[in-house]
Amino acid sequence: MGQGFSRLTSPAITSNPRVWTALKSLQSLTPVKSNPAGNNYLLQMHHTKKAAENAATKAKGLPGAQVASVREIANYQNDAVVSRELVRKPTGNVTFFAFDEGQGLSEHTAPFDALAHVVEGEVEIIIAGKVHHLQRDELILMPVGQPHALKALKRFKMILTMIRS
Repeated sequence: MGQGFSRLTSPAITSNPRVWTALKSLQSLTPVKSNPAGNNYLLQMHHTKKAAENAATKAKGLPGAQVASVREIANYQNDAVVSRELVRKPTGNVTFFAFDEGQGLSEHTAPFDALAHVVEGEVEIIIAGKVHHLQRDELILMPVGQPHALKALKRFKMILTMIRS
C-alpha cells in the first residue's frame, strides 16, 4: 500500500445508512470490496491536507457562483466508481461520476428521468435492451421506469441529472 493510505473496516460505519451515504459522497473514501458476509466494506482513505480540503468542500456540493473545471470535479480511482453530488434539490439532483475502465452499474430502474452527459471517455449504456455507445460531449435520456445499465468501455466521466418533477 502506498504512502499516505490506510485501510479500515468498521461495521459501525457500514451499518448506519446515513453515515455510509455521507462517507461515500467523499472522494477520499472509496468502497474497495466487501467481505464474504457482505456487510462490511474495506475503505481506502487518502490522508493528505489536499484530500481533506477536497472532502470538506465536496461534501457540500458544488459551490454557487464559482467556476469549476468539469473534468476535475472528481478523479478516477483504480477499480472504482467515484461520485460527487453537485446539487440536491426537491425537484432533482445533479451528480458527477468518474468510472474506471470496466466498471459499471448493473441493470436497474429509476423513479425519475435521468439525463447522462458524458464529459470524457467512452461508455456503453443499455436502455430497455437497446445498446448505446456514447463518448465525450454526447448525452442520452434514460426515461423513468425503463431498465438501464452501463459499463465503462474506457475510463469515463459523466454528469447525471435526475429530474423529479
